[in-house]
Amino acid sequence: MDTRDELSIGQVAERSGFAASAVRYYESEGLLQSTRDAGGRRRFRRSVLRRLAFIRAASNVGCSLEEIREELDRLPSGRTPTKADWQRISRHWRTRLDERIEALQKLRDGLDSCIGCGCLSLGTCRMSNPQDTAASDARAPGAAFLPAALRRPGGSPSSAKV
Repeated sequence: MDTRDELSIGQVAERSGFAASAVRYYESEGLLQSTRDAGGRRRFRRSVLRRLAFIRAASNVGCSLEEIREELDRLPSGRTPTKADWQRISRHWRTRLDERIEALQKLRDGLDSCIGCGCLSLGTCRMSNPQDTAASDARAPGAAFLPAALRRPGGSPSSAKV
């Protein structure tokens, strides 16, 4: 690898906006690859910045770490991904984004009566719990009636272990 195309973990962190610990985590999960220099320090190809940008975008869409891994595994290993490669992947996100937009609009429109906080104390909550029907329903703690697209755990793989 040409040393001009190599970045240290600090450079990757600075340029990507991820903490170095997140870069190490994604590497340990097999989402990123590095080599080691003579001193044992990690060296990353410059193209890792594209992968990290993809990871950030995918996590913002609500993709799980496993979904991100599956998509990255579909990328070509012998060449830089093209615009067509990225478009093919992002098409899978459209439905998820539409669901989140709809859920956020519902949340926005219901904010004047309840934000889905889970207290269930508003007897007239037209968004989450009209007539306090959830008082006797123990199916889920917290904001059980918040739209599913807004209740997905994590949302960001980087928040999982980093």
